[in-house]
Amino acid sequence: MTDDLKTEIRVRFAPSPTGYFHIGSARTALFNWLFAKNQGGKFILRIEDTDTERSKKEFETDLLENLKWLGLDWDEGPDPAKPAQYRGDFGPYRQSERLSLYEGYLTRLLAENKAYWCFCTKEELEMERQSMLAQGLAPKYSGKCGKIPLEGAEKRLKSGEKAVIRFRVPQTETTFSDIIRGQVKFDSNLFGDIVIAKNLREPLFNFAVVVDDFEMKITHVIRGEDHLSNTPKQILIQKALGFSEPKYAHMPLTLAADRSKLSKRYAETSLNEYKKTGYLPEAMVNFISFLGWHPKEEKDVMSREELIQEFDLKRMQKAGAIFNVTKLDWLNSQYIKQIPIQKVKETMEDFIPTEWLENEILLLKVFNLEKERINTLAEFRNLADFFFELPDYKAELLSWKEMEKERVVSNLKLLVTEIEKIEEKDFILEKIENKIMPLTEAFGKGELLWPLRVALSGKDASPGPFEIMDALGKEETLRRLNIAIKKI
Repeated sequence: MTDDLKTEIRVRFAPSPTGYFHIGSARTALFNWLFAKNQGGKFILRIEDTDTERSKKEFETDLLENLKWLGLDWDEGPDPAKPAQYRGDFGPYRQSERLSLYEGYLTRLLAENKAYWCFCTKEELEMERQSMLAQGLAPKYSGKCGKIPLEGAEKRLKSGEKAVIRFRVPQTETTFSDIIRGQVKFDSNLFGDIVIAKNLREPLFNFAVVVDDFEMKITHVIRGEDHLSNTPKQILIQKALGFSEPKYAHMPLTLAADRSKLSKRYAETSLNEYKKTGYLPEAMVNFISFLGWHPKEEKDVMSREELIQEFDLKRMQKAGAIFNVTKLDWLNSQYIKQIPIQKVKETMEDFIPTEWLENEILLLKVFNLEKERINTLAEFRNLADFFFELPDYKAELLSWKEMEKERVVSNLKLLVTEIEKIEEKDFILEKIENKIMPLTEAFGKGELLWPLRVALSGKDASPGPFEIMDALGKEETLRRLNIAIKKI
């Protein structure tokens, strides 16, 4: 598992409920989950909801539902008394329920003079920023409020003055080893003393993260490279509090097929939209796992169990991960073909009219026919609708290469006569084909089969006529042929 066999691997997915759950968030969650499962460790879910203005319950609900849809169950929650069989249902941890914990650590930093109250106004900070820019310097806080004694600051707070809490950033070089990127160095001289809380009960991101990761015994922090600049700040806060440093792995950004920045159409699209379009969770997990990671051998389709077994952070790439929607569609089509027959009705119920579900025998036959032609479940409805209700099509569509109407009618009548001879018990694909195909030698394949297929489907593109007849049955087949004859 690790160099220290006694150390339990613990990772966390820590989203803010400020928007709908999207591909980027799903990728971070999945990689943490795969790593935990591969290492026999724990996957912790922590909701970072201290931003009370932007955090919304609907976003948290969306997040939890989509994690469950993907099958990414978390391993514990704030209620340790809940039995193990409820894993994935308890929790998650919420920062809004941990404010007293943060207050204790903030008070400690203030008492140890490792943090201080800053009373500078927005206007003063902006003037200071502009002055430094004018001198060609990188803008950072001057640290002037750091000279105010704690007692004096507390008196000013009691008198009603507004202030934030700043962390005294040591002027040093911070180095850490990233599992994906190797050695990374930052000069803390460039960012100055940072704000870590609005007050004792409102911690900001970099501070709350450090406390939570320590308290939850997080061993590995796996996140996007957009957090890379936060890491040195968090390491310095860890050192100030005497915390151990977790191992870091910063994943590459996800890029479009042409390696440009990924369009918001895909990057910020709610996972719900993919779900509503008819992408299967197994396909999404397979697809997302390949965004920046690759297995030992060249393969595209991998089960959840295979992904868990093979997942290794050392196989993460440093370059941007390519989001290829064509690949996603192809992968989804592979998983659609694998849907067990006993799960078709359940899988399709959100994508087709209720009355289709009532005719389960027909539904299963039609799905078996059309599953080879669809990339998403939502596509099934438009392709399969004619099986359940014959569309109103134009009579001209029945003609093969401008056949005369009289010949179309005579061919359809011939077909009716021959089909009527087939007994109900023999009305199956192979026997239907054996009955009709010999007729094409005398009457022409296109001249006979084109009007037959159109009469059955009402479309210029559909599965073959024998497959349609097998699905529809003898009675409905004859009814549709007679409708075609009347149309002409």
